[in-house]
Amino acid sequence: MNDPVLGRPDAEPGPQIDTFPVDATSGRLDLVHFRSTELTAVCPVTNQPDFYSIDIEYTPVDRCIETKSLKLYLRTFDGIGIFAEHLAPRIAGHLAAAVGTTVTVTLEQGVRGGITTSVAATAGVSPTSS
Repeated sequence: MNDPVLGRPDAEPGPQIDTFPVDATSGRLDLVHFRSTELTAVCPVTNQPDFYSIDIEYTPVDRCIETKSLKLYLRTFDGIGIFAEHLAPRIAGHLAAAVGTTVTVTLEQGVRGGITTSVAATAGVSPTSS
């Protein structure tokens, strides 16, 4: 395992998602929801910046996502040419692998030409599935 991002003043954007254990003594967590307006990427056709609001939701089983590492992970898409329809499932898959449960990512792209685009992707396996 890599050194945790949390507590490192020299932490740079990267793919590492730090997690921490669920505290079973505190009761069950039904939902963790993150929202950020600081996700950017680049349109792969026009090379113009795309600005996103992102919502991330999951029900922790064993692990929770640590927020600073998530923020730095989202920064890895700055300057990357990718469509929203590819970005949402990429993020959902990466985060689901980190916490071992289903993660849903919803992106809302800033208005372009009068059109707002929303994309949702779910990745991982629900612990209640058989």
